[in-house]
Amino acid sequence: MTDKIIILQSSPHFKDKDSVPKIMYAVIISLAPAIFTSLYFFRFKALVLLLSCVAACLTTEALFLFLRRKPLHSLLDGSAIITGLLLAMTLPPSLSPELAVIGAVVAMAIGKQVFGGLGNNIFNPALVGRAFLQTAFPVAMTTWIPSVMTKVDILTYATPLGNLKFENAVAQGTLTSLKDLFFGNTGGCLGETSALALILGGLFLLFRRVIDWRIPLGIFLSLTIFTGIFWLANPEKYTSPLFHILAGGFLIGAFFMATDMVTSPITPLGAWVYALGIGLIVGLIRFFGGFPEGVMYSILFMNTFVPLLNRYTRPRILGGRRKG
Repeated sequence: MTDKIIILQSSPHFKDKDSVPKIMYAVIISLAPAIFTSLYFFRFKALVLLLSCVAACLTTEALFLFLRRKPLHSLLDGSAIITGLLLAMTLPPSLSPELAVIGAVVAMAIGKQVFGGLGNNIFNPALVGRAFLQTAFPVAMTTWIPSVMTKVDILTYATPLGNLKFENAVAQGTLTSLKDLFFGNTGGCLGETSALALILGGLFLLFRRVIDWRIPLGIFLSLTIFTGIFWLANPEKYTSPLFHILAGGFLIGAFFMATDMVTSPITPLGAWVYALGIGLIVGLIRFFGGFPEGVMYSILFMNTFVPLLNRYTRPRILGGRRKG
């Protein structure tokens, strides 16, 4: 008999010729429209944040690989670049490069390498970095500037969700138009401006089958149903589900954050539960929480349940018995 070699390795696992670098660079390509629009609307500030985050992520990854005596060629798989890009896309353009670097170091060190590197982390690394910055530097993370297409004073400017939450924009009639949200003529984080750019990137990922279609669809359905109930009940107080889909970090979260292969469920039923939970929590925070945005917290919260979802939603093996 010929001896067979069985290779055990951490996720992500693939059944075809795709590899981790191919998947990672496909995600990088899908982010290109959002990156270009952020450069167009925020110019040099966006460029500095993007370069700072990517450079800091690569440097931190290289340092930890060296200390752990791991081969440095894994730097080329694209995962550190994606973390840097996604972190930068969740930051306000007014943030200083120094704070962006701190967030990138935390994202790679605590969000990824502390768990053992790619495939072992339980939280999305980019969101870990952003959550740290949001907690440690709340003023810097909530200081907004308008895009170059918007002639508004920086001192009085608010994001569409901030205007909705704190300025009662629905009743005041100052709600940002859906057209501006769609094309990106608004302020916010680098990756929150143009819904069109994010949708194009998300469709590319779906077409390439890089992400599980159940996750963005489930998040869309959950948020739409939840916010739609309140909107139909009191349209003078609550805005439409379409506004919530186009505004803030919803689209970048649904297409690029929640669908992370490592931190999302691997079973179909688990993916549905995970996605529906994210959409529901986003709606709850936006309506009743103290923050205008809830995408980051909802994804991180549901990340904690992924091991349980994988365990209790896996299909029964043919001939096996159910426990209990």
